[in-house]
Amino acid sequence: MKTPIPPASDFTRREFLATSAAAGAGLLLATSTLEQTASAADADGAVRRKRYAVVGVGDRSGMYRGAILKTYAQTSEMVGFCDINLGRLKLAQRKARELAGVEVPIYEAKDFDRMVRETRPDIVIVTSKDATHSRYIIRAMELGCDVVTEKPMTTDEKQCRAILDTQRRTGRNCRVTFNYRYSPHRAQVKDLLMSGVIGDVLSVDFHWLLDTIHGANYFRRWHSNKVNSGGLMVHKATHHFDLVNWWLSAVPVTVQATGKREFYTPQMAKRLGLASHHERCHTCPEKSKCTFAIDLVASQNLKELYFDNEQYDGYFRDRCVFRPDIDIEDTMNVMVRYNTGVTLSYSLNAFNAWEGYAIAFNGTKGRLELKEEEKVFTNKDGSLPRAIKGEGTYIRIYPLRAPAYEVEVWKGEGSHGGGDRVMLEDLFVPGKNADKHQRAADQRSGAYSILVGIAANQSFRSGKAVQIVDLVPRLEMPDYPAMPSHAESVPMPPKV
Repeated sequence: MKTPIPPASDFTRREFLATSAAAGAGLLLATSTLEQTASAADADGAVRRKRYAVVGVGDRSGMYRGAILKTYAQTSEMVGFCDINLGRLKLAQRKARELAGVEVPIYEAKDFDRMVRETRPDIVIVTSKDATHSRYIIRAMELGCDVVTEKPMTTDEKQCRAILDTQRRTGRNCRVTFNYRYSPHRAQVKDLLMSGVIGDVLSVDFHWLLDTIHGANYFRRWHSNKVNSGGLMVHKATHHFDLVNWWLSAVPVTVQATGKREFYTPQMAKRLGLASHHERCHTCPEKSKCTFAIDLVASQNLKELYFDNEQYDGYFRDRCVFRPDIDIEDTMNVMVRYNTGVTLSYSLNAFNAWEGYAIAFNGTKGRLELKEEEKVFTNKDGSLPRAIKGEGTYIRIYPLRAPAYEVEVWKGEGSHGGGDRVMLEDLFVPGKNADKHQRAADQRSGAYSILVGIAANQSFRSGKAVQIVDLVPRLEMPDYPAMPSHAESVPMPPKV
């Protein structure tokens, strides 16, 4: 448990730093405590193992497979895999056999209903292509299952409305896995804002940078067409918009945006010295001189998952990042107005010199800045680990008319800044302690996060502001912690 942070007016800078460090350590101790609780419950026979089926067995599904079959095997059971690609299904089945010695049944996508009937999962985990999420979320709930879905919940407002209507009609639980909320340093920002150290927030400046390794990856995969992903405004930025919504405990009202693709283009290929764009890296005649080329065969993970299984669905994981049929943007700027009056200025660029982000919250008592630089590189297995660079990451407080100071950043271990590990505990360990930050997200948070990106896409086309209520009416407020109010009195800044 984290040590509570008292109101900003009641502690000194030194006390604040000590409290922050203690809270960060508390997050790291949570794992062993929760695992002991789960083991004891299972030993008593009081907890029936939850039955899970996974639809979409690409790269992201591996995290859930390992959690269910190994880390949380005492409380969880894998009962089925489903996918459009028979080769990847057989690979997932083999991986489960090697990991846990179990034979998990496999089903092609057309047999999703049959899988649910035969395997009787309590929960369906959706890790398929973004544009197919709604199909499986809706059908799983209709068949009596709860759902855990990867972000984004879906890619357009019509599918979003269908999910919300089905959830209301069936009463099933729909969980959206926003692992960014669970990274210790992002929970720390929420803690600081809740404490009132900068008063109530009036505006936010948020700039996210993808470098030319990570950023380029979206332009070679299925994500590069909006019909599949909704573009980076939905697929990627849904993380960022959810963070702001949750950090502020507020929801977006109006969105205005501009976007363009100017780096990942056929023209840029020629400016970089290539004769032309090409279909894919594997057959590219210029791959020896293109530093954006990837070798699927050289990576065991990419070869197993994608290259060896192209025969089943014709999907190329290594398409040229400069080809003309790409229709997603690489440069985006967004303005958002919130129901609390807060305004957000946001940008996302996919071709930067460094990877990470900078965000600033401007409040009635001061300013909070978080800057995070990430290490992004390709492992031999094809994965793109994102570890935080300690020297490039800080949280800084600027009180009004007083010296600025940094606070010790809470740290975590594992992927996504430690967020995946903590999120998996929250998903799979029963009897958890109450979370004062309310990081668990349902379909309401899932909807508000994607609707900013969906509205931004519409604004790209029209040049006009888009009202969230026009996309999805009657959308309820998510469960968020209380924040400092605009109605509270504010101390006069010191005289200078």
